Amino acid sequence: MNKRTLNHPKSTTGTSRVDGRLKVTGGAKYAAEFNVKGLAYGVLVGATIAKGSIRSIDSKKAENAPGVLAVISHLNCPKIPGYAAEPAKAPIKIFYDDKVLYNGHAVALLIADTFERAQYAASLIKVEYNAQKHITSLKDNLGSAVAPPSDAEFKKGNPDAWQSAPFKVEQEYILPSEVHNPMELHAIVARWDAPDKLTVWDKTQGVKDTQSNLARIFGIPVENVQVHSKYVGGAFGSALQVWQHEVAAIIGAKVVKRPVKLMLTRADMFTSVGYRPLTWQKIGIGAAADGKLVGISHWATGQTSTYEDFAESPADVSRQLYACANLYTNNKILSLDVGSPIWMRGPGYATGTFALESAMDELSYQLNIDPVELRLINYAETDPETGKPYSGKSLREAYKMGAENIGWHSRPKKPGSMTEDGWLVGYGMSTGMFQADREPATVKATMNDDGSLILQTAVSDIGPGTATPMVLIASETMGIPIENIRFDLGDSAYPNAPQQGGSTIVSSVGSAVYLACIALKEKFQQLIGNGGTDKPDYAAVLKQHNLVKLEVVTDSKAGTEVDKYVMYSWSVHFIKVLVNPLTGVVKVDKATCVADSGRIISPKTARSQIIGGAIMGIGMALMEETVIDHRYGKVMNASFGDYHVPVQADIPQIEALFVNEPDLNINPLGAKGMGEISLIGMAAAVANAVYNATGKRVTELPITPDKLVGWGELS
Repeated sequence: MNKRTLNHPKSTTGTSRVDGRLKVTGGAKYAAEFNVKGLAYGVLVGATIAKGSIRSIDSKKAENAPGVLAVISHLNCPKIPGYAAEPAKAPIKIFYDDKVLYNGHAVALLIADTFERAQYAASLIKVEYNAQKHITSLKDNLGSAVAPPSDAEFKKGNPDAWQSAPFKVEQEYILPSEVHNPMELHAIVARWDAPDKLTVWDKTQGVKDTQSNLARIFGIPVENVQVHSKYVGGAFGSALQVWQHEVAAIIGAKVVKRPVKLMLTRADMFTSVGYRPLTWQKIGIGAAADGKLVGISHWATGQTSTYEDFAESPADVSRQLYACANLYTNNKILSLDVGSPIWMRGPGYATGTFALESAMDELSYQLNIDPVELRLINYAETDPETGKPYSGKSLREAYKMGAENIGWHSRPKKPGSMTEDGWLVGYGMSTGMFQADREPATVKATMNDDGSLILQTAVSDIGPGTATPMVLIASETMGIPIENIRFDLGDSAYPNAPQQGGSTIVSSVGSAVYLACIALKEKFQQLIGNGGTDKPDYAAVLKQHNLVKLEVVTDSKAGTEVDKYVMYSWSVHFIKVLVNPLTGVVKVDKATCVADSGRIISPKTARSQIIGGAIMGIGMALMEETVIDHRYGKVMNASFGDYHVPVQADIPQIEALFVNEPDLNINPLGAKGMGEISLIGMAAAVANAVYNATGKRVTELPITPDKLVGWGELS
């Protein structure tokens, strides 16, 4: 690996987002804002039963309504070439047959010349069903769970060792399903430029993946599919695959022979683009009197759909976080008549740490050992699962920084013993971790004779401000002002880049930017000769050699280091809560979040990432819950009026701190991801703080007042 590294940022410490002005002034265009010539509008009709088949579709009134261009269903849908090759378990084949797989499954598409006409006409479509008995409750059907195809139980040492430990905790935990709910609704504009040539403006976290998937589904050459997705207004995992609405819009454009725009409603977002799965967990954990862990056993069952086997494996964290000789994990899934889950920020680990870190906190009270000290006693110097060394780990420093910042010394040892202005006060903490990957990426770098540098790659930006660290990397490497650099992204015509998910982009694309700049500098040195300076006047050199530009295309990927090391990013969350003893209302008073994620390239946007994840963690702990009426298999709170997320009044003072220790074993930048770890562990930290304030251990999220009022001292 190339071990050359960048210096730590100096003047760039306070750099704002390079595309910030465009976003706040409305200059940035999102998928639904592209109004191409001849545009028509699509509206989906969702099934009102959870399982069964379509008996009939009466669309005559809709077809005769003003402006209606087509009504498409399984009765008249053109043949989709890629459907025949789909495996038995795969995403929904929209309009393929008469089967209904869940409540909200799209059964028809209405296309009209205006959005309002499309909405009205869609309401005129009458669908009759042959309903079958459905199953949507995970709690009532846990006995039917099975191991997913890609996951087996894990054993190390004696799986039952925890049971004979002198101090032990055995507890069950429930984490409800959560919906991504980004600000931007999912949308697509689809246009056929020829019978085998397609252009889409789409909300996606990976334009290259969307390009290849659409080519496969519609049986056309991949180079004939153009995907544009420069700006994405949040996604959190919901745009990591091609969904039924995207395929429907493309089918519709083919049928009406004009471009079609289809934007989901907020209610559609609860049924059509995935969610974090409802998960049951059980932890058995035991320790000796000195706090040393004797054994951990962790069982988890998450819901999935009947048509896909989605597994996020939340139990895995229990074999990776702490040094322990005896480990057992068992992940299962339960197929229900619901839509498929999908990866959501911190997948698996956000769910698993709620159980593990709640159990560790409970164990600390049994042992009468400070929760931070208990974690330090069981600090893993090497990976507990494989025995390999870590590429880098500065978690001890993170514990110290966070404890000092939150004022951990003020934490009451006895739960329910501290008050402020009539409110019960509690402190809690938790650890988080997530794999630190480096994916293949390619960057084209072009230096022009006007001194401007253009970087191009197909990566998406779902909100973290991806262009900003890329420009900072290039600025420092090339020695030119950031104002002279443009970072082009979000277009399938650009060189390959991974999906924006899993906190890999700075490590992957950032490394490619760095190596492309190094390669470009080397080309300039060849022009200048041995007597040249390391940071020449690039424009002058080009003009001197009668060149308009100089460009390179550079590939970047992980090397043999992936076989030598185990690579993670780490976080520690410290929380102070206030609990009203009469009403059970919980307020997070302060949050301190410390990231051990390698070198921090862009401190300002990194801080924003940590704060955003912390806010999501507060929502997970105290508010978010998808409610299904199991009589109908229907989501009952599919709106911001009923599905609660944190608002300004719920957000406390949040301190975002960074260890800022480069991990040069993972990439030449020394940078690792932080988008996931900013959330992972937050829910447990809040729950542990609530216990410290009240003496009430809540094991089923969210922690709403009804779970505290009428219980012990709060009655």
